[in-house]
Amino acid sequence: MEPRSVQEAVRLLAEHNGEIKVLAGGTDLLVSMKLRRLKPRYLVSIMKIPGLQGMSFNPESGLRIGAATTIRSLERSALIAQHYPLLSDAAKSFASVQVRNMATLGGNICSASPGADFATSLLALNTQVKIVGPDGERTASLEGFFTGPDRCAFRPDEILTEFLIPSPKPKTGSAFMKLGRVSMDLAKVNAAVVLTVDGDFCKDVSIALGAAAPTPMKARKAEAVLRGRKLTNEAIEKAAQAASAEAQPRTSFRSTAQYKREAIKVLVRHCLMLAFERKPSK
Repeated sequence: MEPRSVQEAVRLLAEHNGEIKVLAGGTDLLVSMKLRRLKPRYLVSIMKIPGLQGMSFNPESGLRIGAATTIRSLERSALIAQHYPLLSDAAKSFASVQVRNMATLGGNICSASPGADFATSLLALNTQVKIVGPDGERTASLEGFFTGPDRCAFRPDEILTEFLIPSPKPKTGSAFMKLGRVSMDLAKVNAAVVLTVDGDFCKDVSIALGAAAPTPMKARKAEAVLRGRKLTNEAIEKAAQAASAEAQPRTSFRSTAQYKREAIKVLVRHCLMLAFERKPSK
């Protein structure tokens, strides 16, 4: 099925509730179907619906990204590189070029993997998502959108249509880093930081972790260590340790929980330092 509007797609989802899945890039869905983890009777492609691809930026209102925008588009965007470098970081570390040409931002988020690269990045950016269903349109914070591994807080007859990201504050830098077994693998752990400074002092900070808990998470205690304080090496180290302590990693075939805790310290430390280096001078 290839609807030409969001409303038509929502109607199809409601009509075939429980037997239908949304198809965008298909890089997650088709693999799950091949492995027989998912067995939908119908697929509804959203790639021909106008308005679901592309991005726009306004210095006052921020960035809008359509849910069907490909990861490759984010990687190649000069706008993203200038204003949201952590999204460029995440795109460059995402699988292979072939996969990035197909995979969509909405698909990466709706897969709800605890270690999804863009879940961590968008959480750090305090992103909101726009969702459309039979009852109309609603906007929700991405924090709270993930309810468990592979589970999201929206109904089977709803579609995520776009991401709304606030405009960066003055003197703000950001960074994303990922640790995997090989460059194309899912993350053993990842981290994202958005840092706003006033001289050498932390005016505001947002720290997010992936593959560090059952869902992507904000490291609130680590943020509190830095907010309003001078960005010394000691303060950064304390924040990295706090992030590791509040994480809830689980041992998996990729890594032990203890290894992930140590990796979180390293990634948060380096993300903070890189975000500080990237801050605009004005």
